[in-house]
Amino acid sequence: MNRFRVALVGIDAVRNDRSVPEWVGERLAAGQIEFVNNQCDDRETLIAAAADADVVWVSGGGRMVTAETLGDLRRCKALLRTGAGADNMPVQEATRRGILVVNTPQATEDAVSDHAIALLLSIYRWIPRHDRAMHEGGWDRELAWPDWHFSGATLGLVGFGRSGRAVARKLSGFDIRIIACDPYVDAERMAAQAVRKATLDELLEESDFVSIHTPLADETRHLIGDRELGLMKAMAILINTSRGPVVDEAALVRALEEGRIGAAGLDVFETEPPLPDNPLLRMDNVVMTPHVACQSERFAHDSWRYSVEALVDMANGRLPESFVNPQVVSRCPFKPR
Repeated sequence: MNRFRVALVGIDAVRNDRSVPEWVGERLAAGQIEFVNNQCDDRETLIAAAADADVVWVSGGGRMVTAETLGDLRRCKALLRTGAGADNMPVQEATRRGILVVNTPQATEDAVSDHAIALLLSIYRWIPRHDRAMHEGGWDRELAWPDWHFSGATLGLVGFGRSGRAVARKLSGFDIRIIACDPYVDAERMAAQAVRKATLDELLEESDFVSIHTPLADETRHLIGDRELGLMKAMAILINTSRGPVVDEAALVRALEEGRIGAAGLDVFETEPPLPDNPLLRMDNVVMTPHVACQSERFAHDSWRYSVEALVDMANGRLPESFVNPQVVSRCPFKPR
């Protein structure tokens, strides 16, 4: 009988390190999992490494596994993407073929939710403006008077997955009302966290602060565009720590320039890094970070840990904790826990 085989075909460097921790191989071996690690740069190396793998694993944002190359992976039962999003994986084609697409949002939900809150609070108190002025030798207490009042405000969460729920939990002690829209989460589950379910339009119209926590997919690309920004309050703050293309960036620039919304806190962009002529780089009502929301002192360890746990689950015939295409569950060989 063939052993369960896993092929790691791409690793994004973390702090310039692409190495696999020794304990990862030891844990997989203890689970009777055959493990191959090969940084694949073209179709030929991918086929050589992964054609007979049960799980093809990409750690990070690599795009070597495509709808076209899936046909070469003749034994593939699952694709594992280390990270929260799966927009670099051929989810639609995998679903058509009955291949489970697994991710590890557990590794980043805490840091991403912290970062979303940090962006919101830094704008709310205009901390970056004061910080820049003081580093330049200034002392102007009238420079950036706060434009918002947190107590009694409404926070809208677009997406109520792991990071959205974590934001709601962490801000539950603040005197704010929280609403959320997510077609895959029912009102009862939201109410358990004192969150009211709303439609996207209701959320945009009612919220003082809007934080985006939805994955990038065909149905969420440019989910927030001209029409949606036009529904928001004139002084609303938009926070995006999900994926850049969820927001129509050109529409966001227009809304900010025309004063149709108050400010934005962005960790992600449609083009990364932003081009030098991107107007967002020159706007004083935009706070930006370079796609670092997921980073923390535990990021690397937790990314490996939850990936290994998912692999061990699948090697034992169990569904992993997180996957993005539940419609293939009835067709895949992994069974609920």
